[in-house]
Amino acid sequence: MARWASLGLAALLAVGVAGGARAERACPDLASVALPHAAVTAATIQTLGLAAFCRVDVTSRPTADSDIRVELWIPIGAAWNGKYVQFGNGGFAGSIPTAFLTAIAERGYAVAATDDGHQTSQGTDAAWALGHPQKIIDFGWRALKETTDVSKALIGAMKARGPARSYFAGCSDGGREALMEAQRYPADFDGIVAGAPANDFTRLLAFAAQTQQALLNRPGGYLTAANLSVLQAGALKDCGGEAFIRDPAACRFDPASVQCAPGQDAGACLTAAQVATARAIYAGLRDPRTGRLVLPGYSPGGEAQPGAWKSWITGPARDQAASALISQFATGFFRDFALGDPGFDILKLDLGDQFAAIHARLGPQLDSVDPNLRAFRAHGGKLIGYHGWNDPALPARGSIVYYEDVRRTLGDVDDFYRLFLVPGMLHCGGGAGPGNVDWLGLLDRWVADGSAPRAVVAQSGAPGAPPPPGGPSQLLCPYPAVARRFSGPADAAASYRCEAPVRDRKS
Repeated sequence: MARWASLGLAALLAVGVAGGARAERACPDLASVALPHAAVTAATIQTLGLAAFCRVDVTSRPTADSDIRVELWIPIGAAWNGKYVQFGNGGFAGSIPTAFLTAIAERGYAVAATDDGHQTSQGTDAAWALGHPQKIIDFGWRALKETTDVSKALIGAMKARGPARSYFAGCSDGGREALMEAQRYPADFDGIVAGAPANDFTRLLAFAAQTQQALLNRPGGYLTAANLSVLQAGALKDCGGEAFIRDPAACRFDPASVQCAPGQDAGACLTAAQVATARAIYAGLRDPRTGRLVLPGYSPGGEAQPGAWKSWITGPARDQAASALISQFATGFFRDFALGDPGFDILKLDLGDQFAAIHARLGPQLDSVDPNLRAFRAHGGKLIGYHGWNDPALPARGSIVYYEDVRRTLGDVDDFYRLFLVPGMLHCGGGAGPGNVDWLGLLDRWVADGSAPRAVVAQSGAPGAPPPPGGPSQLLCPYPAVARRFSGPADAAASYRCEAPVRDRKS
């Protein structure tokens, strides 16, 4: 930072673009760049370590009811690697994930994100959607396109050239946004990372409502923290006996295996009603009119992990079940997005005709389930998907469903689409299995160098943080391959290799 201060402001603003072709435009001058239905509200120089960046804040109003905020960071001078990353949001959005932006900018990328068209401090808050159909569209897809177009225009205005490569990366709702970009705007990005995507958005929220109904409408069906521990222990015992399940697709855990026997202590087993609830959560969303499964359920083995089912599905106790995150999301969606009724009770939601009407009306704006990625592939785009097998928010098998839909539509997709399922990982990170991977780096190498990700090593530690020396690791294989141990310690990726799956067995 001291180095930049010693240069003086005038010298800093005159730093040339890489190669010295011409002096780039001064950061504060971006405030005068004309943008369609948008305006730069601030353009200031920021420093991170020894590098300087132009932080640009934009407000875009493509409709009378739109208020889309965008934040863009552009490395100044030779600090820019010539590439652009757009970062997705999470939950119902409402704020810009600046911490992620700065982390990506420090790697040399120009990077931007949006609040998706509304401002709130709570990612579960959906009140902004009540009576505002244009804001719902902004959230669904329009804020993404506004961010892309505004950011590329401002990068071009500052650097006198646009980015050589453009990437989109996001997890959770950001994963939904990532697939939305590939489907709606296939020429906007050269590579996309879609983590744990909430792409079947409306059905996921219906499944959240169904899960709450299973927990609370069935007498005696609520699952306590002790029940979650029993379920997790039973699943781990049946499916490998390790701290997490290595191949959940091959695991056929039935919660009836932990049902109470006559006279057994209820704290160490599940009642018949609780077994029925667990089965409903593992099974997924069914259309009550036909019995057809329309969305897969959760995978066993991580129920009692910190940050897992108690946080997302059950809440800490029956009288606090409404505090569970999927309950909050479902309540906000059906009250404020779908029905315009702030008092609506999701425990009374009709999952047949009532939900079908909601799905038909809002799905086209919010869901990113179109498997026809032909245009994205023709553009040369590369897509990496990843999903934690023990995700307690968005069932991991949903990513398999989308991958298989794309494969049925396009045939072999290995040239542009790879999906990685992460054993033991929770929602976008955490859990019992190592899940720390530089997905953006893998994508960049695939796009820029043609190095397709094959066997990937996941380290322990927080996403984006350096892994601890000598910590556990695991091998991740592109779906449908799985990692099989052939020698060495169980917690080392080097002990495994990718092999074809073997199904219908408990191991």
